[in-house]
Amino acid sequence: MAKRTRKSTKSWHGRLSGEADQATSELLASIDVDAALYKYDIAGSLAHATMLREIGVLSRRELGAIKKGLQKVADDIEVGKVKLDPALEDIHMVIESALIKRIGEPGRKLHTGRSRNDQIALDLRLWARDAIDDLVDLLRQLQSAFVAAAGEYGQIVMPAYTHLQRAQPILAGHALLAYVEMLDRDAERLADCRKRVNVCPLGAGAIAGTSIPLDRKLVAKLLGFPAIIRNSIDAVSDRDFLAELCFCLAGLGVHLSRWAEDWIIYSTTEFGFIELDDSVCTSSSMMPQKKNADTLELIRAKSATAIGNLCGMLTLIKSLPSGYSRDLQDDKRFVFATVSTMKSALAVAAKVVSTARFCPGRIAADLDAGFLDATSLAEYLVNKGVSFRTAHGIVGELVANAARTGNTLASLPEVVLRAADKNIGPDAADHLGAANVVKHYKPEGAAGAKQLRKQLNFWKRKLR
Repeated sequence: MAKRTRKSTKSWHGRLSGEADQATSELLASIDVDAALYKYDIAGSLAHATMLREIGVLSRRELGAIKKGLQKVADDIEVGKVKLDPALEDIHMVIESALIKRIGEPGRKLHTGRSRNDQIALDLRLWARDAIDDLVDLLRQLQSAFVAAAGEYGQIVMPAYTHLQRAQPILAGHALLAYVEMLDRDAERLADCRKRVNVCPLGAGAIAGTSIPLDRKLVAKLLGFPAIIRNSIDAVSDRDFLAELCFCLAGLGVHLSRWAEDWIIYSTTEFGFIELDDSVCTSSSMMPQKKNADTLELIRAKSATAIGNLCGMLTLIKSLPSGYSRDLQDDKRFVFATVSTMKSALAVAAKVVSTARFCPGRIAADLDAGFLDATSLAEYLVNKGVSFRTAHGIVGELVANAARTGNTLASLPEVVLRAADKNIGPDAADHLGAANVVKHYKPEGAAGAKQLRKQLNFWKRKLR
């Protein structure tokens, strides 16, 4: 047997005789990332210790020492008094080592019936639960900013676009509330993901549980989990909840990028629909006139981080055998970065929305360009008994005539309109011009004033 030359810092030192070299130790360490979990690791340890006291593994005095010791360790980590030693590999062993130094033998009992495998699974679920709650709060704040903007600028008539070409007129509030709908789906997906996060893995041990009669349901109750994971193998190896969280945030990133793209376009000199506040813009190091929507561009870019990390997370867990594998140590590198990025994007997005100003004069200046009222005129003919396909063709020819002669549909002479179809009478004027068109939208969910009032009332109630 090889002679042991020095005491190891590893939790598993009893089995192996040699110490890892520096390069290997650096590869094994995750303290640079998982240090962020220290509060959750201590919360899980406190619950585990309380349960160990209930089943007779710890005395009342030992439990008291562990509780006081863990609180002191938490305080010291908070102020940087605990060395995050890479030789200890991870935050679990840093905390355990610091605890043992403070209280001695009772600290050595804390890991009874527990493995780092179920310990990290617990920490990640506690962290993910809080992360989701924070993200949903930020989403609701952004939704509220959009709703407030819709209340302030909602009655402005503006173009809607398909294929980035002018399509039909809408109220600005209708466009703003479309983003609220997108974000609500993101919030719902996160809330649904939270249900699968919110189950307790502790007590699964390394893979098969333990011969010690742990009370798993007590630990779950102490930590606010409504249920435990039924299967010990699944408990230590499942990272679906992290992949799902990454997926939810990739979807959120895509929604934010679509909104950002809209507003980057709308804030250009060519459009001029929106004026962004100086506090969320930058300028140029060379061109003194520039006002760049850099925050929106970076929010647009953050979807790449979220999508890339989702791919990384799925690739990490692809083809892993059942049970825990050390590959899973890197799961945090994907999900932590994604959550941090999206929190930052949401916070800045809310500021962009709450400080932006719509420019009604600029929007109105060329509102009737692009024949936004063409569909309205076709539907006017439908209401006169003309089939839609026939009406479509009639109005298409009128649009071509107006474009050729430099007119809008509203400015075409009545004789030209009547020549196109005898059903077009003087009352057609009430259906021409973008401001008139929005008055005639009928279905629920359309872009008119009555529908906007209903949607605003709904969102104000929901977000209150």
